[in-house]
Amino acid sequence: MAETGKGVTAGKLAINVQKRLNRAQEKVLQKLGKADETRDEAFEEMVVNFNKQMAEGTKLQKDLKTYLEAVKMMHDASRRLQDCLADMYEPDWFGKEELDAAAEDTDTLWLDFHQSITDKSMICMDSYLAQFPEIKARIAKRNRKMVDFDSARHHFASLQKGKKKDEAKIAKPAALLEMAAPSWAQGLISAHQVAQTNLFYNQAEEDLGRAQKIFEELNVELQDELPVLWDSRVGVYVNTFQSLAGHQEKFHKEMSKVGQSVHVFLHLLITLQMITCACFALSWIFEASCRPRVDRAQSSSYLFFYFSLIFLHVFTPIPSFKPSFSPSAAKKTTTVNQPAHYRRHLDILLVLPQSAVTNGSDSELPPGFLYKVKAIHDYTATDGDELELKTGDVVLVLAFDNPDEQDDGWLMGLKESQWLEKKEISAKGVFPENFTQRF
Repeated sequence: MAETGKGVTAGKLAINVQKRLNRAQEKVLQKLGKADETRDEAFEEMVVNFNKQMAEGTKLQKDLKTYLEAVKMMHDASRRLQDCLADMYEPDWFGKEELDAAAEDTDTLWLDFHQSITDKSMICMDSYLAQFPEIKARIAKRNRKMVDFDSARHHFASLQKGKKKDEAKIAKPAALLEMAAPSWAQGLISAHQVAQTNLFYNQAEEDLGRAQKIFEELNVELQDELPVLWDSRVGVYVNTFQSLAGHQEKFHKEMSKVGQSVHVFLHLLITLQMITCACFALSWIFEASCRPRVDRAQSSSYLFFYFSLIFLHVFTPIPSFKPSFSPSAAKKTTTVNQPAHYRRHLDILLVLPQSAVTNGSDSELPPGFLYKVKAIHDYTATDGDELELKTGDVVLVLAFDNPDEQDDGWLMGLKESQWLEKKEISAKGVFPENFTQRF
């Protein structure tokens, strides 16, 4: 037999073409209502679930790839930022080597984070989706075999009906045949017709049995596998997101430690800078010793300010930074970036010269005024002692009457508009610091 291609003969090609023609003819007859179609509503529902499951998994895989690309971009941005800090951080500054080491640790953490997501989540999704093309091909094959089964069933039914008609004709030979042929010849003709009819009938019966067997085997296998595959999606999704969340938690925890170390060295650097400034102020005091008494008093006040600030930086525990959450999640018990006692003392010192001048020249400010902040988010008060805020409100920050009553992350204040209108502080209240911005 002539070969038409690798592993494909002309005979096989002809058989495949004939199958396609038979299937196309059968589908046309079914659509026209001239032939009934095998239907399995339970299986059709399984196929709907399969297509939905494959679409959801494909979308999740695509979004995971996008997330990995974003992590890579964040890694690149972090590396450039660390390089910028390293370039600006002069070699003789305190903690230069430690900051370089922190930059290397940051780079390593980003690499590990990206690799962990790839290994635990991305590869898991790839393996999960790898089984769908093969099952999809088997569903398509099952549908083709179902059409073949319907075609064989209809062909057999047609032959069965024709056989009955032929048997009736054979039982009553035609008058012309009876007159033209002897009785022994009539018997041979009848036997030949019966044999020919039986041959076609038997062949059609065998084809029907073979088509039915192939279809039912595929159908049973898929009916067993598709529900199991459908149920497996829950475990895959849970494992994927649980693994992702675990690696995110670990990454941010380790990154927080590195950020804390960077904060410590920068904190010590600014402390050393303040000591240098205080030394200049001390030198200025000595130079001003021969100046009028007012100049000496002013110099002494600034010297006291610098040394007090240095004292706070050196002897106050370095704040432990914890992640702050979205404004809508802020509560009185929320831990914010810095301990209240640290921020309180530092704010008082930073505004000491300015507030002294302001309070001395402008009697319109309320007593205990420290500085001003502007609301950057709306805040709805939940207790009677809280201050309602709208974005853009200017708030005058006041000192607590009892510092021990101040919760971490909360400030006492009075809206500037209320003060200008009533000139009294009874409308003061507490508000979350991370809803505002100092200016």
